[in-house]
Amino acid sequence: MALLSDLINLNLSETTQKIIAEYIWIGGSGMDLRSKARTLSGPVSDPAKLPKWNYDGSSTGQAPGEDSEVILYPQAIFKDPFRRGNNILVMCDAYTPAGEPIPTNKRAAAAKIFSHPDVVAEEPWYGIEQEYTLLQKDVNWPIGWPVGGYPGPQGPYYCGIGADKAFGRDIVDSHYKACVYAGINISGINGEVMPGQWEFQVGPVTGIGAGDQLWVARYILERITEIAGVVVSFDPKPIQGDWNGAGAHTNYSTKSMRNDGGYEVIKKAIEKLGLRHKEHIAAYGEGNERRLTGRHETADINTFCWGVANRGASIRVGRDTEKEGKGYFEDRRPASNMDPYVVTSMIADTTILWKP
Repeated sequence: MALLSDLINLNLSETTQKIIAEYIWIGGSGMDLRSKARTLSGPVSDPAKLPKWNYDGSSTGQAPGEDSEVILYPQAIFKDPFRRGNNILVMCDAYTPAGEPIPTNKRAAAAKIFSHPDVVAEEPWYGIEQEYTLLQKDVNWPIGWPVGGYPGPQGPYYCGIGADKAFGRDIVDSHYKACVYAGINISGINGEVMPGQWEFQVGPVTGIGAGDQLWVARYILERITEIAGVVVSFDPKPIQGDWNGAGAHTNYSTKSMRNDGGYEVIKKAIEKLGLRHKEHIAAYGEGNERRLTGRHETADINTFCWGVANRGASIRVGRDTEKEGKGYFEDRRPASNMDPYVVTSMIADTTILWKP
């Protein structure tokens, strides 16, 4: 008699050319990922060859009940680490039946910026550091913490090891390997300053691909925590008090910054970011004012500053970049719940296209 695990792990390619495609999209809150699956007649590697699909937008807060059909446009394909074989994950964005992006579709506007000739010529690279917190499902409290109580103060947990310091490593490592399998350019993981909090990094990735990859990495993490019976939180300050918040530091460079003389280009780009500080903060995630306090390795939300190797600045430039006179910089302002389509395209728009 077959066990449930045997059936879940069936290798479809032994009996059929058909594959399963899991279509993923972003729901009405801007952070709730949704997905559903369909059968295709054979393997597909080009998103343009995938069929469009639809869903009930009135059930995701994205359309009224009397006109509820929303159309999914496939945009990026990844290998499915859950079903494996030739099965795929498909990152989509959402449109009205008339072909207009729905209001919560942030990818469409980002794609316009990234397709601008001036942006294409600069080949913008991104590396995003996604922090998150793992919570006990029924009590909404970090894993490893006593229910209703607190662990010892911060200090031993950052990159820590041991059963009294690192909580949830099996989830984190499963996610790491699943992202590598899927074809996401995940570049690392580490335990964070607050116990129960972790980080993964995606990048370097060029242009719109950074948003696609980060969203699918988030999707895979949500699926893994679902299996583990744990809740993942992207709240920028999940625990009030003397505990670090959660961000999504965004590392960025253009071709001009990576070439000789790039440090001067970096300084001009940072100056432009400072001039649009309020606009960027408004787009960098909800609840970020609880995180950007000037404490716990952040700059105050109302103040823009930059510095070399300064983790209390809005923008940090690395020592190597200063020494070599070229490289990249890190925007430390985005919250963990930011939309990477919005943040990456806004940085490109401000630093490349915007004329003060």
